[in-house]
Parts: sequence; C-alpha cells; structure tokens
Amino acid sequence: MNDCLLVALIGRPNVGKSSLFNRLARQNKAIIDPTPGVTRDRHYARVTWDEKTFLLVDTGGIDLDRVARAETDNERRMSALIREQSWQAVRDADILVLVLDGRQGLNRDDYELIKLLRKTDKPLFYVINKIDNPAAESEFLAPFYELGADALWPMSAAHGLGINDFMAELITRLPEADPDVPEDEHEIALAVIGRPNVGKSSLINRLSGEERMVVSNIPGTTRDSVDTVLEKRGMKYRFIDTAGIRRKGKVYGKVEKFSVMRALKAMERAAMVLVLVDAGEGITEQDTKVIGYAMERGRACLVLVNKWDLIENDPKRQKWLLAEIERATNFIGYAPTLRISALNGLGTGKIFPVINEVYKQFCMTFNTGPLNRILRAAVEGHSPALYRGRRLKLYYTTQVSTKPPTFVVYANYPKAVHFSYFRYLVNQYRTGLGLDKTSLKIILRERKRRQMEGGRNIQSG
Repeated sequence: MNDCLLVALIGRPNVGKSSLFNRLARQNKAIIDPTPGVTRDRHYARVTWDEKTFLLVDTGGIDLDRVARAETDNERRMSALIREQSWQAVRDADILVLVLDGRQGLNRDDYELIKLLRKTDKPLFYVINKIDNPAAESEFLAPFYELGADALWPMSAAHGLGINDFMAELITRLPEADPDVPEDEHEIALAVIGRPNVGKSSLINRLSGEERMVVSNIPGTTRDSVDTVLEKRGMKYRFIDTAGIRRKGKVYGKVEKFSVMRALKAMERAAMVLVLVDAGEGITEQDTKVIGYAMERGRACLVLVNKWDLIENDPKRQKWLLAEIERATNFIGYAPTLRISALNGLGTGKIFPVINEVYKQFCMTFNTGPLNRILRAAVEGHSPALYRGRRLKLYYTTQVSTKPPTFVVYANYPKAVHFSYFRYLVNQYRTGLGLDKTSLKIILRERKRRQMEGGRNIQSG
C-alpha cells in the first residue's frame, strides 16, 4: 500500500479555499460561505488526477489578528482553535498551496503568512484566485510579482478557470508508483485507529510483549503515526499506531487535537483497520465515521472493544453496549467484533487468528465458473426489474482484483440496476463465496457487441 502525499490548502479567510477544494474533490464536501471562519474543521478528500492520487485537506482561514480582535472568550477560543487547526495542517502536509485573493491584492497578513510558510521548507504553490477575467489577468497579477515566487497560478476556482494548468504542475511533485517494488506477501499492514486514550499503544505493547510505545493516561500522547513490526509464525504484522481522533466537541488541545489527517494517511497504507472502541464510553459517531472511511477505501476491518474488564461484571451494560455497536456498524456487518482488555490481556489471544482469517478472505481469488453459478442462481431466485419495458440482463461475472475481492458483472443496462437489487447481489456473492468477514467490491459494467466499456463502480458494504 503506497503512502499518499498530503496537500494542504492554506490562506486567509474568504479567499476561496473551500471553492478550490470542492473543485478538486469534485464534490461539495466543504461549506462555502462569504463569512470568514465558516470552515472550522479540516475537510479531507482523496483526489485522483491524471492517474496520480493524493490526500487534499481544506483548512479554516489563518487570520493572524483574529484572536486579538475577538470580543468574547468563546470567540477567542474558537478563533484560536481555527488557527491552530490550520497550522496543524501546515505541519502535517507534504505540499502547501497558498490561496490568495486576486481581487483584493496583498495585505500585511499575507506577507506575514508567506514568511512563516517559507520557513517550513516545504513545496509552496502560490494560487491567485478569483481571476475570472482572463483579459485583465496581467493587471490583477501585477501586485503579486513582488513576492518573488517562482511561479504564480492565476485561476477562478468558482468557474474552473486555470485549474488544469495548476494541477498539471502540482502532480509533477507527486511520486510515481513503482511497479517494480512487490508488496511483501508475508506482511499485513494494520492501522490502529481510535479516539485518544482508548488504548491503542497499550494494545500494541501487549501484542508485542514489550513496551514499544509510550503509554500514558494523558490523551494525545501519540502525535505521529508510528510503525511496529511483529513476526509470528512466519507472518509479519505492521501495526501503524496513530494519534487519537477526537469528537468535535472535545477539540480543545494544542498540537494533539483532531489528528484525523495522520489517521487517514495511516489508513491509506494499511490493508486492514483495527478500530478500538472504549467499553466505558461506548461507540461514538466519530468511531462510525472512521469505520465508514475504512469501508469507502475498501479496507478490511476489525472492531476491538477495549477495556472490557471495566464492565466484566455488568451483564446489563455488556448487552446494551454490544447492541449499540451492532446498530452503529450495521453497514459493515461482516467486520468481526472482539471484546478485549489491553491492560490485562483479556481476549487479546484471539486477535491474531481473527486477523489472519479476515486477511485470508481479503486476498482470496475465485475461478469464473463458481462466480457465474452464483450469478445464475441469484437471477433465477430473484429476477431484476424491467427497465423501460425491457428485460434487464446480467450476463456473466469475473474477478478483476483482490484486497478487497473485486468482481465485474456485465449487464445490458448496468445503470438501471436498482440499489436494493445490487445489495442483493452483494449478499449472494458474500454468502456463496464464504466472504463473511471482509469487504468486497462489485462493478456493474455494460456489455456491448464489439467492446466492453462504460459502467458504474459501486463499493459494497
């Protein structure tokens, strides 16, 4: 699994960072509003451009004087939080994209911000936004030449002008995939994800049998992703320990707060995600978001309910907690759930066997014969609905990749397959192939007489 580079959009409030983010991510994930400070948290998207992929992060505006101007304690605290979140993105990013307002020109804050960004020694792109009149481009750019930048990138993020030229240069900074470096078939990379103080480092120490991580009861001890490689019975396990992901209402630390970026980056280079849930606190919305991201990325998943010893003698609490976890994770019902205690070792002996079982399914391959028998049985048992008065036909299926197992089903009208029928197909393949513990992916593709093309990619749950 390759490690994606992080590209951060930085700039003052209301210069168009969120518009650029949405344009590049090709979806409206960030809220756009002319009010400075609307983008409070960082927003993330996995962007693929010209077959190169990176993680893009949008940030709240860096207003160097906003904290001082705040009139109330709440405004001061929120302003400091927004600014710190943006600087956290600067620290974490591999490439910085500074977005400047081409209409307003430069001000004192811009100069101070540029001075600070240049001290990072990271690649820095200067985007001059809101240039929606190409005829007046030279006039708008004139004040920005005094920055002494190697290149200026005029654009209008709102209208899409100048985006292609900028991206053509940006992707030259991204590494080429190296097909000559084979993945170690005897190593499983696992991202250990969870909220602060849930016991991630303690679990890795328990599994490794030694104090490999700094363990503390102070949330946020682990600030960076750290790899620990363990070897058992000829198999290597690379555990990627990450900083905790906090709930939005609890993001009031300094460097440690809201370290989602590192967790997502760790997930990009992992085959499997171990999600730790605190038995004392229960599962939270933030936990389910992490699990959802793992599902979207097609990662195998294992839910570990840690600190089970805290409720070992409370059957009522146990029943309620397991029911809550089942409800919250019903969209990945295939992911096993284990009850453990990293502190005293309860249940930890089951972790490696379950990891091996899940990973085995994650890597499985199947011949075309069994796949087509499952498809025929599925259609005979439940025919797809008519499409515009015509019969919807599913012809045959084939496996195209693993990690997760990915299958292409050829049809005459793939876009007409209803979501409920697609879910039915997923369940038929899952049951028929015995893939009860891993994610899988089905692609519906149109079959034409002379060529195979088009279609629709759909990620299964």
